[in-house]
Amino acid sequence: MKKIINCLLPVAGFGTRFLPVTKSIPKEMLPVLSKPLIQYAVEEAISAGITEISMVTNRYKRVIEEYFSFQGKIEKIIEGTPKETMLNELNFITSNCNFSYVEQKEMLGLGHAIHTGMNLVENKPFAVILPDDLCFNSGPSILQQMMAVYDKNSDCSIIAIEEVPKSEVEKYGIIEGDLVPGYRNLFRVASMVEKPLRNETTSNLAVIGRYILNPDIFKALKNIMPDKNGEIQITNALNKLAKEQKILALKFDGRRFDCGSIKGFVEANNEFAKIFL
Repeated sequence: MKKIINCLLPVAGFGTRFLPVTKSIPKEMLPVLSKPLIQYAVEEAISAGITEISMVTNRYKRVIEEYFSFQGKIEKIIEGTPKETMLNELNFITSNCNFSYVEQKEMLGLGHAIHTGMNLVENKPFAVILPDDLCFNSGPSILQQMMAVYDKNSDCSIIAIEEVPKSEVEKYGIIEGDLVPGYRNLFRVASMVEKPLRNETTSNLAVIGRYILNPDIFKALKNIMPDKNGEIQITNALNKLAKEQKILALKFDGRRFDCGSIKGFVEANNEFAKIFL
């Protein structure tokens, strides 16, 4: 089995749904309670045993790199005060993870972003977390659950899915497939389609922002055509791979908050406040 040692975080998008604040603040730095979305994503990677963190970013998001660097001045200011422990979680991350970055020069879709990060993951299986999708549960993290599947199926890619209302399938990548014998929540993917019309699918199993991918994805991404908007869609590349090799979809235990939208971001803050405050 090839161990997953790298997690790729595509963070180059401009976050236009949050304008005007994202004119100068990356959407990944927007806080749920006192922690930015990007920190929750890195902590989930760590929960699954990953400490090599690679980010596909853009020139306007240097603050993310700064965030994961030591800031001696502020630590000196709070030293010996009750606030001294407030940076413990972040300092643990910066002490135990290796960060690498590459710039996505054009915004041509998630598939293009993942392909841009190809050299960072060194032709090995890797995980992908989209910080917009903040996931929470009281047990193993979503990526931990996916790793448990990978431990028994290291020959294939794995995606996370959830059921969505039939009226909302047009917002997601949707999978068609059958349950794997012996499982209640694991599907063998037969096909995938990006944002289908309601009459184009009988499924409501939607792909969310968690993936474990093998290096074959890069060849698939290179060979698929852009969509009508000129973007390279990861869903279309995975659909191509599903015709050639096994791809599994895990219906995870937990709750996802779509923090790429204002509504989902507010819901996440309200729910986390109930739990943690």
